[in-house]
Order: sequence, then C-alpha cells, then structure tokens
Amino acid sequence: MENLSYYEILEVSKNANGDEIKKAYRKMAKLYHPDRNPGDATAETNFKFCNEAYQVLSDEQQRSIYDRYGKEGLQGGGGGRRSSGGFDDLGSIFEEMFNGFGGGGGGRRQSREPTDKFALDLGVEMKISFKEAVFGCEKEVTFNSKKSCKTCKGTGAKDGKVTSCSQCGGKGQVYVRQGFMTFSQTCPACHGEGTMATAKCSDCKGKSYTESKESVTVKVPAGIDTGNRLRVSGRGNTGKSGVAGDLYVTFEVEEDSHFIRNGNDIYLQVPVFFTQAVLGENITIPSLTGDVLLELERGTKDKQQYRFRNEGVADVHGHGKGDLIAQVTLTYPTKLTSEQEDLLQKLQASFGIESKPHESMFESTFDKVKGWFK
Repeated sequence: MENLSYYEILEVSKNANGDEIKKAYRKMAKLYHPDRNPGDATAETNFKFCNEAYQVLSDEQQRSIYDRYGKEGLQGGGGGRRSSGGFDDLGSIFEEMFNGFGGGGGGRRQSREPTDKFALDLGVEMKISFKEAVFGCEKEVTFNSKKSCKTCKGTGAKDGKVTSCSQCGGKGQVYVRQGFMTFSQTCPACHGEGTMATAKCSDCKGKSYTESKESVTVKVPAGIDTGNRLRVSGRGNTGKSGVAGDLYVTFEVEEDSHFIRNGNDIYLQVPVFFTQAVLGENITIPSLTGDVLLELERGTKDKQQYRFRNEGVADVHGHGKGDLIAQVTLTYPTKLTSEQEDLLQKLQASFGIESKPHESMFESTFDKVKGWFK
C-alpha cells in the first residue's frame, strides 16, 4: 500500500464525498484491524496506511493540499496539522465497528446512542464565472436541509413510540458467519437503530426528518478552481442531538473565450502576422490585470511562448501567483493582390539561395535516389 495514493488505499474515486470516504474507511479498517488479524504484521501496516489516508481525505484543508501537491505538500508544512474532528471521527468509527464484537469489548462503549437516518454533512454544487474564480466574490447558495423531526424526536414513529427490532433484537447489528469467522454488520431492517416504529409520525411521514429551503452567502476566495470545495461550518443537516453538520460547496468554473487556465498559470493564444514575426514587432496584449507589452523576437516561430511572471491567478492557499504564458500563432494572408505577389517574389529573389533551403538540403539526396534506378 505504501506506493498507492490515499484514494487508492481506500478504494474511492477522487470525486468521493465525505460520506463515501468514511464508508470506505470503515470497510478497510474492519478488514485490516489488528484485533481481527492478531500477529499479522502486514495487516497492521495496511491498517496504519488506511488511518493515514482517512486522516487526510476526511479533512477539507488537508485533502485540498494533497490533491494539489501530493504527500510532499503535506510534509512541507500542512501535513502536520490535523483537525481534531478527524480523530473524533476515528474514535466513533471504531466504537461503531467493534461495539459488541466477539461478545467482549472491555472498555469499548456498550450503550448505543441514537443515530440519525441521514448524513449530517451536506454537499451542493455551484457554477461560477471565470472572472469570479480569478478575483473572488460573494455568492448566495440555496439548498434544502434536513432537520430531525421534533415531534417524533427523529424516530419516525408516532408519538416517538418504538419497539425493539425483530431482526436484530434491538442490537442494531446482525452477525454473519464466514467459515470459522463471525462478522457483524448494520442491521438492514432498522439501519442500525435497534428499534422500529409502531406507527408512522404524521409530521414527517415516518422519514424522521423535515426539509426546508435555506440560503447562505459564501465568500469565494480568489484562485478557486473547478473541483475545489469550500466548507461552511454548521450549515448542513441537523440531527437528533441538535448538532448540525457542515455544508460543502463544490465549484465548477466556466471557461473563458480567450484565457485558458492550467493550475495557477494562464495561457493566451496570440495571433501574429508572419511579417510581424520576421521583423520582431512590439504588440500589446491583454492580461488579467490590464495590458502588457509583448516584445517579439526577430524570427519568432509558430507556437513560441513568452512568459510574464506573476501575471497569472493568485494561489487559493496564498502561495503567490502563477504566470501568463503568451503563445504565438502565426497567421498568413489568405488572398494576395497582383502587386503583393510581385513584392513577395522580389523579396524572395533578394534572399537568393537562402530562400530555397530545401534545395541545398536535398541536393545529395536527389543524386542518391537517381542512382537507385540505374
């Protein structure tokens, strides 16, 4: 696992949301946990890699740094910082995974706290213009949020009256035997609640939650790019405990008709007439902050690039700015007047043998090919 990316370790895609990452981690942690693999050094090592991957991918800031710079970026300063929420997550996951495992548990939590039937974190997508992404802006986000039903206290049952689940006997988990091993999994009937409603709540129709349309204004930082996510703390769904999750806004940046973005660098195609390239003229081109002067070298070639330092996009993490790269595209006349054609022919003749480089290059080749047919 050492050479795998964090996404490969947890077997998730780079677009996986928080819930998918947590679910994948639980699966891998169960597979490699030392309690289930006593004396297996390989499983213990893999378990450590899974923990490391989850700590990074479950933290919005760490994940953003990792996506942009890899593990080296985390080691360069961001890697040492971990939000306390990541470790709390691991603790709750292990309690859920091993509560009641093997009939023991010792110091593990034996009592079950009520769980919610929906994820507390909420994700929405937002499309912004190229300009808004480059310079930053404030945008209003509208979304539907869930709140645990107060009438039934999030149970989905009329008057909050529930009975013990008949399938799991109120444990919230069922046990599956594979060979000589026994594994626990969330009860499919009560979804881990351990209880079932005797009758549906009239307010939430048995869903356990109500929905409402909400909006919040978010400050989009300069340099945001497609795929970046912004966390709005406490604006997600609200659970039984009254604690709300977070809202995650994923951005999609519209393309510009002239500027092409690659990371923090900006590319600009600059059409240049062939005579300008030959003579090496100075031309004015646009940049993100205004006009800049492009000084063409004499004999500028097609696709030749000119770099303007710090004229690109500001790094969203505050690490300077990218560059503007102007790429030349040579253009030629599509039509010639008789006068222009005469002038070009005279110009070509004035260069002598230099105007026909193919002749000197292929002279010996012509003689060689003729010899093939004698």
